[in-house]
Amino acid sequence: MEHQAATHCHNCGAAVTHNYCAVCGQETRLHVASAGEFIHEFVGHYVALEGRMWQSLRFLLLRPGFLTAEYIAGRRKRYVEPLRLYLTFSLLFFALFKYGGFEVVKIDAPSDTRPAIVQAERGDNVSATISGLSPALRTKAEGFLNKAPEEKARVLTASFFSYGPYAIFLLMPIFALYLKVLYLGSGKRYGEHLLFALHANAFAYIALGAAIVVPWNFGSFLLVLWLTAYLPLAMRRVYGGSKRGTLLRWAVLALLHLLSIAAAIVGAAGLGVIA
Repeated sequence: MEHQAATHCHNCGAAVTHNYCAVCGQETRLHVASAGEFIHEFVGHYVALEGRMWQSLRFLLLRPGFLTAEYIAGRRKRYVEPLRLYLTFSLLFFALFKYGGFEVVKIDAPSDTRPAIVQAERGDNVSATISGLSPALRTKAEGFLNKAPEEKARVLTASFFSYGPYAIFLLMPIFALYLKVLYLGSGKRYGEHLLFALHANAFAYIALGAAIVVPWNFGSFLLVLWLTAYLPLAMRRVYGGSKRGTLLRWAVLALLHLLSIAAAIVGAAGLGVIA
């Protein structure tokens, strides 16, 4: 049952006249929360599902760079926060990827038809690589190499879903650093580059997730085309500059980011092997 309107904030004690405290922001009309409200608060802490989500999603999908420009201009309350937007769609993407029945890793059994010298050279290379590890790590690496191909695939797949999302999330500051270097002299602060990174990668999760769901056809082709064009269009809106300069920066940024993602995935797989 709802309490009567309070004259002072229950949290900080400041005088209040409306439904929210002007000092700390807490509601002034308090009641015992229902189970539904607890669930909504719990889910809302991790993902964005409220009405602002749909407006943010529309601009994110159809107007590259618009949300970043709006946030920098100070128009923020009407949209979902960039970090929550990123986390929402990264969570949905990895859930779709994990439970969609896709084969992340496939390791074939060694073929006896390969020349013996090739097999011996490969074994020597692996032995040389793990010989430099500490005894504990070398034991774990050797244990992994001795597993059956199916078990190796299972371990690597589990590692991808356990560590991959965190590893890729940690690339956001690096993505922003690439932008900082590519746009030296633009006057943009590092935080603005990080904001752009969150929005751009949130869109990438949506597009890649849609590509997984949609069967390959003309619609999928258009989706891939929009995914390719999205980043340079967003860069042009947020940073300005000539078309040629934007395309050159986009090519460098895309290459660096793809290499970073590959390194992050390899690192995540390595963590699974030695864990």
